[in-house]
Amino acid sequence: MAEAYPKIVENQPEPPAQEAARPSTGRRPARQRRRPGRLIAGLVILALIGAGGAYGLQRYRSLEKTDAVVTQAVARGDIENSVTATGLLTPIRDVDVGAQVSGQLKSVRVEIGDQVKEGDLVAEIDSASIETQIEIAEAEIANLAAQMLDKRAQVVLAKANLARQQTLVAGNTAARSALDEAVAALATAEANVAALEAQTRKQQASLKDARISLGHTKIFSPLSGTVVDIAAKEGQTLNANQSTPTIATVADLSTMTVEAEVSEADIGKLTPGMEAYFTLLGQPGKRYEGRLRQIKPTPQTENNVILYYALFDVPNPEGRLMMNMTAQVFFVRDHVENVLTVPVAALKGKPDGGEARVTVVKPDGSREMREVTVGVRNRVVAEIKSGLAEGETVVVGTGTGGASPASARGNGGRRGMPPPPF
Repeated sequence: MAEAYPKIVENQPEPPAQEAARPSTGRRPARQRRRPGRLIAGLVILALIGAGGAYGLQRYRSLEKTDAVVTQAVARGDIENSVTATGLLTPIRDVDVGAQVSGQLKSVRVEIGDQVKEGDLVAEIDSASIETQIEIAEAEIANLAAQMLDKRAQVVLAKANLARQQTLVAGNTAARSALDEAVAALATAEANVAALEAQTRKQQASLKDARISLGHTKIFSPLSGTVVDIAAKEGQTLNANQSTPTIATVADLSTMTVEAEVSEADIGKLTPGMEAYFTLLGQPGKRYEGRLRQIKPTPQTENNVILYYALFDVPNPEGRLMMNMTAQVFFVRDHVENVLTVPVAALKGKPDGGEARVTVVKPDGSREMREVTVGVRNRVVAEIKSGLAEGETVVVGTGTGGASPASARGNGGRRGMPPPPF
């Protein structure tokens, strides 16, 4: 029964001998005949892609070259042309209160920050030594006064003796020599009186100086102001013979002086009387205004840079301005308000002469060069007196760095979009 059914063998390869013995028909297989057509079609497609990429790149670069500009509309605003500098705040007046006599500092009657008036007691020096000197001088004067009585009595006696000798000589009862001796004695007595009077005046001057020194033991404020510093302490010995020792410093803080450091390149732009103002780090929104009072002729050199000091005063009624504050100073040369303005980068030519050119972008996208009249300008913006109208668009600059036109214009278009593929 098993041999009645034929045996089935799946996927059995033909014997090699039979394949080699198969007669040749002379034609290539179909797969080999289709290869040249596919290669030509691929080359054509690559050529079309390359041409399209080249055209797209050329078109993109053309757009980038023509459209990559920065524009801005003409608007109204305020313009200020000023010279900037950095300065420090100092009191308009300050005095170092010192001691004119030597001695021990007995007491200090003020503290830092106290308000004092002119003539108020600031400190006191021990006066015992000076009082002793006064007593000695008074006693010496009394001694000289007693000696003066004796000397003047000698003068009276010499005068009487001279008169007697003159009478005797006239009656030929005395020698001429006796008269001469009487004259000499009177002259000596009067000279002694004159010398004693000179000694008395000298001693009186010493007494006066001692009393003045006694007055200097009490130290008073020479002006009304604020005590900003105390340099000596109670019990300290002061020596006024070599230099005047400072006890305290009093400053008038009701008006502050700004000492601005201006470079030699800008100092020629300043003139006394011009408007000036400054701001502080702690009060950025507050402006303190004044007028330039003085430019010191002697400069200072810092790191090989020559700086001149320009001074102007500002009132300080509230006391918010303090010594040695750092101020950002502005010396105003020109100032205009509510005028047409454009960025300085939009100006072509030399705007310092009052004339310049700008590139205007019309509503249809075309551009034209236009003459304008320039007024006040600074490093950022310039005033346009004529040649432009509010709302017109001017070219400020061109895009750089390979940025796309959209990114160069600063809008929200195709920012950051890469160029088309090749």
